Amino acid sequence: MDTVGYIGVGKMGGPVAAHIQAAGFPMVVHDLSAGARAPFVARGAKTANSPAEVARLSDVVFTALPTPGDVEKAALGPDGIIEGIKPDGIYVDISTGGPDLIRRIAAEFRRKDAWAVDAPVSIGLTGSAPGIHEIMVGAERAIFERLLPILKAYGDQIIHAGGVGSGSICKLVHQMIGCGVTQAIAEGLTLGVKAGVDVKTVWDSVRRGLVGRMHMMHEEIPAAVFPGVYEPTVFTLTLLRKDLGLATALGRQHNVPLPVSNLVEQIVIEGINRGWGNGSGYVVTYQRQEEAAGVSLRASGVDPEKSAKYISTHADL
Repeated sequence: MDTVGYIGVGKMGGPVAAHIQAAGFPMVVHDLSAGARAPFVARGAKTANSPAEVARLSDVVFTALPTPGDVEKAALGPDGIIEGIKPDGIYVDISTGGPDLIRRIAAEFRRKDAWAVDAPVSIGLTGSAPGIHEIMVGAERAIFERLLPILKAYGDQIIHAGGVGSGSICKLVHQMIGCGVTQAIAEGLTLGVKAGVDVKTVWDSVRRGLVGRMHMMHEEIPAAVFPGVYEPTVFTLTLLRKDLGLATALGRQHNVPLPVSNLVEQIVIEGINRGWGNGSGYVVTYQRQEEAAGVSLRASGVDPEKSAKYISTHADL
């Protein structure tokens, strides 16, 4: 059984790493926070003082880090993974850093007879256990097959997207479409309420029709928007802005017009400038739409504690 190294076991990477460890894979962890490392060490994981040391002690190394700069430093910087990676070892980044970065990293790793792949995640099927995710993998088929036993430890929907970088492209498209639909729903709910219909009735008319079948937000709207509970959160507005920025930049790179996505990106930036960037979940943009429309989407009979629990355990990555 492969030894798995994991760099970044906080809010983003911790749930995924915990599933891998629970599946029985020997684990080496590295995180700047002793508190984040502690549960893994208590369950038998080793600790390492640098990404390079993680790589020396592991067969497969994962990173789950907030920004592309963090990923690049962990992979290629001083004491980075590349300095310790074994021949034929595999480095897997589950962050969303864009296709160009992971392709550049992969080229450097091939010079050391090792592999670097992208495998970003998003929440899986509604109702699945917390921590079970869709995984979009950009890798050669043989490397994808080697990784499958580990991926199955935490993924219920595993997609081989194509070569290196393909997983990142799929994740950016996923985020871009989701944000556009979210804004459209926010506008529709505020219009319905301001025109005189109860918010739950408006939402039922949406979710029971074609739009509801297309967009998996049946739990998120009543759990977060109706009570106005947007924190605590795992996936912040700042992280969403990063993903949207990468997506719109990819559109410019390939001369693809993205008018809706560029507008939504500006709405997200506005939310960040209002102080919602790191404390609130990404659905806080509904609050901005409520204020713009001059209506409230609060609904009666909603349990705030249940809503907060839902948000803290079902946030996207």
